[in-house]
Amino acid sequence: MEERPVRVYADGIYDLFHFGHARALEQAKKLFPNTYLLVGCCNDELTHKYKGKTVMNEKERYESLRHCRWVDEVIPDAPWVLTQEFIDKHQIDYVAHDSLPYADASGAGNDVYEFVKSIGKFKETKRTDGISTSDIIMRILKDYNQYVMRNLARGYTRKDLGVSYVKEKRLRVNMGLKKLQERVKKQQEKVGEKIQTVAKTARVHRNEWVDNADRWVAGFLEMFEEGCHKMGTAIRDRIQERLRVQQLKGLIYDEEVDDEYYEDSEEEEEEYYDYEEEK
Repeated sequence: MEERPVRVYADGIYDLFHFGHARALEQAKKLFPNTYLLVGCCNDELTHKYKGKTVMNEKERYESLRHCRWVDEVIPDAPWVLTQEFIDKHQIDYVAHDSLPYADASGAGNDVYEFVKSIGKFKETKRTDGISTSDIIMRILKDYNQYVMRNLARGYTRKDLGVSYVKEKRLRVNMGLKKLQERVKKQQEKVGEKIQTVAKTARVHRNEWVDNADRWVAGFLEMFEEGCHKMGTAIRDRIQERLRVQQLKGLIYDEEVDDEYYEDSEEEEEEYYDYEEEK
């Protein structure tokens, strides 16, 4: 026969239900290998009387708890202080909560879990640092204007948000200025990107010229030297050919040959320089 689950009870306000609440309930659920977790949640009347106004109403808080994976049963309208009658009614074996003292309804500063601790039915859970309902509310208050501006942009009226006419106008002006700043910032980023692209391209071209300059100059000189060599060879061949023709005909003496040689050489040099200028 399967053993009866250990019935563990955890209670609280659970306003703005967050992961700190969920972790506390997870600890309560895992106190025993076979646990049935009951979660009590106080209604608005008791909560507003002994703790203060909540952000979420009682129905919203009950529904949030029902969607927590660790919760087996939600008990609405839970009492502020547990009694033996309540424990017997729900067959509660243990009550799980953190060990911080909470004031009861007497006004004398007594611990709300004093009775449960006295009968040995209290199991301690650990709070999660850095998260609480009060912390979340303080974050909202700190950035109040931003949240109001966001909701105005979404179509809420100043009456819906509880702000005055003057405050609404001031916030809308701030919204316009903020949008203008965002557009200016985006434009600056675009200009900056273009400048970086141009600078990067310029650096590439400069590096390309530096890397290839020696090769390009060497190639040009090589082509120039080759052209000079070919031109010089052509001039020498033509002079030698003329000399051979003249010698074969026997029309000139050695002295006349020398004069004509020099004249032809001057003409060839002039042709060479004309050729270079055309290049």
